[in-house]
Amino acid sequence: MSTDLKNRAASVMPGGVNSPVRAFNSVGGDPIFARRGNGAYLETEDGRTLLDFCMSFGPLILGHAHPAVVEAVQRAAEAGTSYAVTTATEIQLAETICGAFPGMERVRLVSSGTEACMTAIRLARGATGRDKILKFSGCYHGHADSLLVKAGSGVAGIASASSAGVPESCAGQTLVARYNQVEDVEAMIREHGDDLAAVILEPFAGNMGLVAPRDGFLQSTAELARSCGALVIFDEVITGFRLVFGGYQRLCGIRPDLTTLGKIIGGGMPIGAIGGRADLMEHLAPNGEVYQAGTLSGNPISVAAGLASLQRLKDHDPYPDLDRQTGLLIQNIQSSAASLGIPVQTPRAGSMFSIFFSESPVHDFDEASATNTDRFPGFFRSLLAQNVYLPPSAFETSFLSTAHGDREISRASDAFDAALRKLGS
Repeated sequence: MSTDLKNRAASVMPGGVNSPVRAFNSVGGDPIFARRGNGAYLETEDGRTLLDFCMSFGPLILGHAHPAVVEAVQRAAEAGTSYAVTTATEIQLAETICGAFPGMERVRLVSSGTEACMTAIRLARGATGRDKILKFSGCYHGHADSLLVKAGSGVAGIASASSAGVPESCAGQTLVARYNQVEDVEAMIREHGDDLAAVILEPFAGNMGLVAPRDGFLQSTAELARSCGALVIFDEVITGFRLVFGGYQRLCGIRPDLTTLGKIIGGGMPIGAIGGRADLMEHLAPNGEVYQAGTLSGNPISVAAGLASLQRLKDHDPYPDLDRQTGLLIQNIQSSAASLGIPVQTPRAGSMFSIFFSESPVHDFDEASATNTDRFPGFFRSLLAQNVYLPPSAFETSFLSTAHGDREISRASDAFDAALRKLGS
């Protein structure tokens, strides 16, 4: 069945997918085709039941098809699927988000994390009257032209396009520095500070694998940005409501000027948001001169799913249990790897984790790229053969949900041990 679906998909969709990583190009083998999900498990069209650690790349913190979310979606759909008119539930979701983020006074709902980051960049440029932005290698902020760039020939400097279709003139307005390297930020501020509109970064990087900020890196970066009049944008599309009820900014004690969100705030439905200081957010139309609009922004089904998810997180505070379960899994993986003499790095934060095949910790994208990524495809396929599903890329982050209980951790630990043994044989 999978081969038939793969051929059918390839005949009507580029690469047979609607998002590139789903094609499994970086891990080899045939991609999976989902039929349904339930709790911690994903059922495929060919009848396999996979223990899922991808969890739709992060949104499903309550697991697949959580009853409260399903009920909320059903109720919303019965009333109508789209209005393009503001609803009371939009206001309630906006109030919930603002209440969870200190210093967030206004929020604008959009339809994706990419759209949120694209809007944040436009807003920063419009509010400051400046053109350039600074991002960090390995931090992904969606596929908008200004953000789909790579580092140039220097360690830090003007970016170049990383995709066909992105004009170099557009990429040239983006600066790229190494994550965790304050000296790169200092160099960019010295050279381009007068025309720098914003610094955008993941406060806890999750798109080059999981990479923690070094002590002082976020604070120094924020101070350097503000010293030249640039705004600070935290991309918390992944970390928003993942580690705490709010964002990583609550844990690191830094209040960015703008924050972008997505994933968990939609409960598995398409959504994004940008929020921040009122004086900045009021630059957005209709009050201000920075245009942004969307027919499906604040879609009632997405809003209902998001509200149900956030209410559940607020009422039940699952974060300590999620942290405990993830810690137990990582401890078991480390123990297995150590017994086999396989060097691994297993960074984790709350219910997020990554596995790097490396002797040394990873602090930036250069170091992530220098790990033994050749080992990951076989490791991934070995786990998949045991019906354990990780994100199909060495540079993605894995996630647990509240549906991952002791049984799932025990089963996953055995599967990781077997995959490591096969890798080491």
